[in-house]
Amino acid sequence: MATALVTGATGFLGAWVARVLVEAGHQVRILRRSSSRLDALGDLSVEHHIGDVTTPDSLPAAVDGVDWVFHVAAVADYWRSGKDKIYHVNVDGTRALLHACEQAGVERFIFTSSGAALGFDPDQRHVDESYLFSIDPRLTPYGHSKFLAEAEVYQALERGLDCVIVNPSVILGPGDLNLISGSLVIEIAKGRVPFLPIQGGITVIDVRDVAMSHLRAAEVGQTGERYLLGAVNISHRALMRLIAEVVGVKPPYIPLPAPVVQMAAVVADVCRAVGVELPGDVEGNQLRLSLHDIYFDCRKAQETLYTPQIDLPQSIRDTYDWYREHGYL
Repeated sequence: MATALVTGATGFLGAWVARVLVEAGHQVRILRRSSSRLDALGDLSVEHHIGDVTTPDSLPAAVDGVDWVFHVAAVADYWRSGKDKIYHVNVDGTRALLHACEQAGVERFIFTSSGAALGFDPDQRHVDESYLFSIDPRLTPYGHSKFLAEAEVYQALERGLDCVIVNPSVILGPGDLNLISGSLVIEIAKGRVPFLPIQGGITVIDVRDVAMSHLRAAEVGQTGERYLLGAVNISHRALMRLIAEVVGVKPPYIPLPAPVVQMAAVVADVCRAVGVELPGDVEGNQLRLSLHDIYFDCRKAQETLYTPQIDLPQSIRDTYDWYREHGYL
């Protein structure tokens, strides 16, 4: 059995990665700040190391004696945190952790990137692992930061560190305490989303399948490879109708054509600039991205790492039930 360090383990995906590792019999250490909420971990038996990827002096002790490092920690919600923070944590923090792992002789570094690091194809083709990020970074600072963080991983590979990259698509499932993707379930359940998009779609996967794919990446992933993680490609229209059906509410019903979405994006930008809060923390570039089919070809990971086991209706149901049980609804 391996000794594994998980960064970001007090968050949504990181907590599930830590849980999967513990259940597989591995010894797990987590890196967290002293102020971190521990709700997501519950009663999980892990070793706690206080530190932060943006505090390099805290990292040597965190990786000492570790076989595998799962670097899940990241800032995704730049619309709440600001762009400077997202680049500092996602890029500078990854670089610092990689250097600490090299110095400590870590056997394998599993980096949680994102499908956003690949961007999307303007011609609406399904993107695979060979695709290179080529869109305006201002449209997706998160995706751009993950692209730059992957560049740090590739440099570490050239220096001799064994690294594997996983690129999850949109993640649903129980435990999204920071309301990243799960916020859509809450907003629809509350009847606050009357508009139904006409264009655009995404690739979705349950958090538990993503966590299992992380374990398999450590066990059998090929050094230097990236693996797109996704279960189903679905249009925004179909996804919103499915969420409404699963949670038992009236589905969104007002068609929202592309020109209206573009206008709404401008309004969202203005509202954010003057401090007006919008439902679900809607942000202008999110709306602009929603007009595209951001679909991924995930066959590589499904065939060589892990085949997703949880279908989308069950994932939505479990997400909804978790929010109800924890007082979000």
